[in-house]
Amino acid sequence: MTDTVKPAAKPARPFFSSGPCAKPPGYSPEKLATESLGRSHRAKIGKTRLQYCIDLMREVLGLPDTHRIGIVPGSDTGAFEMAMWTMLGARGVTCLAWESFGEGWVTDAVKQLKLEPKIHRADYGQLPDLSKVDFADDVLFTWNGTTSGVRVPDGEWIPDDREGLTFADATSAVFAYDIPWDKIDVATFSWQKVLGGEGGHGVLILGPRAVQRLEEYTPNWPLPKVFRLVSKGKLSEGIFKGETINTPSMLAVEDAIFALEWSKSVGGLEGLKKRCTANADALNKIVAERDWLGHLAVDHGIRSKTSVCLTVEGADADFIKAMAGLLEKEGAAYDIAGYRDAPAGLRIWCGATVETADIEALGPWLDWAYASTKAAA
Repeated sequence: MTDTVKPAAKPARPFFSSGPCAKPPGYSPEKLATESLGRSHRAKIGKTRLQYCIDLMREVLGLPDTHRIGIVPGSDTGAFEMAMWTMLGARGVTCLAWESFGEGWVTDAVKQLKLEPKIHRADYGQLPDLSKVDFADDVLFTWNGTTSGVRVPDGEWIPDDREGLTFADATSAVFAYDIPWDKIDVATFSWQKVLGGEGGHGVLILGPRAVQRLEEYTPNWPLPKVFRLVSKGKLSEGIFKGETINTPSMLAVEDAIFALEWSKSVGGLEGLKKRCTANADALNKIVAERDWLGHLAVDHGIRSKTSVCLTVEGADADFIKAMAGLLEKEGAAYDIAGYRDAPAGLRIWCGATVETADIEALGPWLDWAYASTKAAA
């Protein structure tokens, strides 16, 4: 396309950032409950709201009673680091890395914890050979690679009789896919992704095998206070009942509660999955109709439905920056440049808090921005 005439209609909510992501439709700060603000998080009202948030997460995710849910510091990164530092070292470790966050866990395992993990790598847009993973080890992987747009296809590659623990960084996957919880011993995420919540807080989910590890194994390295999940050889159960390790933002908690209640209003997990699928399908249609756009993840079976990463014909990082800048200036799309460590391209969030009509309205604006950037080059 060479026409640089601006489209007539813009997305009503041009929020396509992959984190923090678009707020739920109908959101406004005035709608948040505020009775817990200015109160101690250890007072009855604070503990009640924290427990309610945990209960809502369990309900919407369909998480079995075998798994515990805790609200912890440091967003998804803090939650995953907590799991690594408290449980790794008991046996061998295998790391899967096909994008920047998976590589981050490799770096921490090697340089910080001084472990010698087996590493299965793949380039951006691809997935390692999952059949070669040794489940005698503890296995670290990202369910949905936010910076590459690549996900694992399902949980069938994880055996029921595994010896090690599975650690899933699931931050762009939960509330968008069916997670087979019997296959996952440790999962982490943050509210800022599919729920459109605020950052700063992580969620740590522990299965029974992870709890057993925590109670039977003590790592050789010192643990910061905010990582300590065990007291006197037993799991600190209070953490999983709303008694957080340190002071949480009750405003962020109320924000998450709003998002979870909205999730129930659109049909719970099934409704959220349908919204994600509709958004991804709408974006797939846009890509299919344009020969200058492509998917970084060529294989549809491993392509993300939430953080969709696109290639742009002939584009380098400067081109993408200019193109994304034009769209932001026009208020047509915010924050759609690809991740800084990924190949130059676009990244468009298709999670449940985005409206499909806004994805559809984005197509002509991508045409305009691409043509305008090419004309200015």
